[in-house]
Amino acid sequence: MPRPSTVGAIDLMMGLPVDDTAKYADLADRRDDRSAFPAGTLFTDRPARAAEGTDPADALVAEMDRFGIEWGMIPVHPQDAQSVAALRRHPDRLVGSFRVDPATGMDGVRALVRAHEELGVKAATAFPAGYQPPVPINLASMYPLYAKCIELDIPICVMVGVPGPRLPYAAQSVELIDEVCYFFPELRFVTRHGGEPWVDLLVKLLVKWPNLYYSTSAFAPKRYPEQIVRLANGRGAEKVLYAGYYPMGLTLDRIFAELDELPLRDEVWPKFLRDNAARVFGIGA
Repeated sequence: MPRPSTVGAIDLMMGLPVDDTAKYADLADRRDDRSAFPAGTLFTDRPARAAEGTDPADALVAEMDRFGIEWGMIPVHPQDAQSVAALRRHPDRLVGSFRVDPATGMDGVRALVRAHEELGVKAATAFPAGYQPPVPINLASMYPLYAKCIELDIPICVMVGVPGPRLPYAAQSVELIDEVCYFFPELRFVTRHGGEPWVDLLVKLLVKWPNLYYSTSAFAPKRYPEQIVRLANGRGAEKVLYAGYYPMGLTLDRIFAELDELPLRDEVWPKFLRDNAARVFGIGA
């Protein structure tokens, strides 16, 4: 059914349109150029960066306005002045997420608390295969962070499935989610980046665990797994949340053109675009 133009979307994975080459240089330095951030190979039409002299937060919000995106979630860190300034400049449009670091133990837990208290972050994030060494989803060093997310009443967004960067995938195996959901049933666990090639298993887990959710980050809508679309149209209408990938790899022009072809039922669209995220993340309440 056609996407309703009256629903203000919540995009759970956005970023400032700035040059991110340096941000991912550490991935390339760990092995060789094969480990580099894959946007150049996986995404052939990356969005343009903000024009020189343009505030990147203003540029992002202008793009959001073009496509009816009411709220956007961006990564933020206290030492990243640009992201902090973006949240302060647009508190009614942008919310922050904070990438946790399990290698730092309780210092990492305290850093998450500070980000929540000082920057109002709405979610923790984790890239299991991207840590050095990799940190499996169910590794004990993640458990204090999971517990703290419950205490802070915020979700954690975790990349699952085979990663795009040329890094070992084992840390992101979908089966590992089952143990975490068992030990932390109150944790709102939101998957990122598809979960392939274990989508069937992921659907089983989504049905099984009440606080497990799926976000569509880094996938163009025509690439959404068929199993996820069926889940959203059926018993999992409350489980699937819209997330894009602008400007990391996908243009909003492409995302929203393809969303118009997505075969979701009329009553599912508001849940997918906004209501589920508003409930799970407490955005726009």
